[in-house]
Amino acid sequence: METWDAIRARRNVRQYTPEPVADADLERIAEAGWRAPSAKNRQPWDFIIVTDSAQLQELSTVWMGAGHLAGAAAAIVLVIPVPPDERRKLIDQYDIGQATMAMMLAATDLGIGTGHSSVGDQEKARAILGVPDDHLVAYLLGVGHPADRPLTPIRKPNRRPFDEVVHRGRW
Repeated sequence: METWDAIRARRNVRQYTPEPVADADLERIAEAGWRAPSAKNRQPWDFIIVTDSAQLQELSTVWMGAGHLAGAAAAIVLVIPVPPDERRKLIDQYDIGQATMAMMLAATDLGIGTGHSSVGDQEKARAILGVPDDHLVAYLLGVGHPADRPLTPIRKPNRRPFDEVVHRGRW
């Protein structure tokens, strides 16, 4: 798939087939996150690839929007150090956002769906994943083959009108 097609085809997938995702594909998706840009090339992230169904079921309970993980073939968990201040928190959030989008596009390119989720219960998430207390489980990315329809470019996306979003020169 061409990059532009992957951008247009990417959507949040929260229902998956029971088919597993190949380890090589999971590695490629994680590598896309690893290659993402970061401020001062700090690369604050660590990624945990989860494929155990019991562990995915447990992760689905750490946030009200994480239920889709229970049916996913895998999850990629984004972990960052506890930020020392608000500035670092903002920079790290931006960086892991870039890593997340890179992984989502790489997955789309492979025909694999992704659905992101936040984390509400840090203590529970850390316990499930063995993450130390000086790190945050920032986001969860469900990964699997879409159950409803393949990932193809969306002709009429449900977005605000382009002309209302894009401004030239000034607001």
